[in-house]
Amino acid sequence: MGQFEATVEIDRPVAEVFAFLADGENDRKFSPRVQDISKSPSGPTAVGTVFRSTVKDAGMTTRREFRISELVAPSRIRWNELSTNLVTAREGGYDLEPLADGRTKVRIFNDLEGHRLGKLLVGLAVKAAQKDAPAFGRRIKAAVEAA
Repeated sequence: MGQFEATVEIDRPVAEVFAFLADGENDRKFSPRVQDISKSPSGPTAVGTVFRSTVKDAGMTTRREFRISELVAPSRIRWNELSTNLVTAREGGYDLEPLADGRTKVRIFNDLEGHRLGKLLVGLAVKAAQKDAPAFGRRIKAAVEAA
């Protein structure tokens, strides 16, 4: 297992940032890996909501399923990956903190783990995610501010 994280300050109020990030269908706006994403059940995101996506990583297309495990407006979102790909996010989340002048500090993290052959690959996946983490944070910032 290994974790990566990024922290970014967004020029939007915490409630707006929370609403944007809680709607996992917005992931495609800041994650170029996401080719398609849908939510079940429809309606507002709640604990138990599942987001199903098709993503492309390292030239491989896989299907992913993430379940919202905790949702505390406007400060905390947690998810667990239900899919059983070679490398999965055991837990991931956003921590949001209001800042002065209506800005928001966001910390994102994912705790990755490998399965089967993925146990040999998880270290490489974590290193790649850590390397991209600052850019990932900037993409989230740009997407939220453009919404």
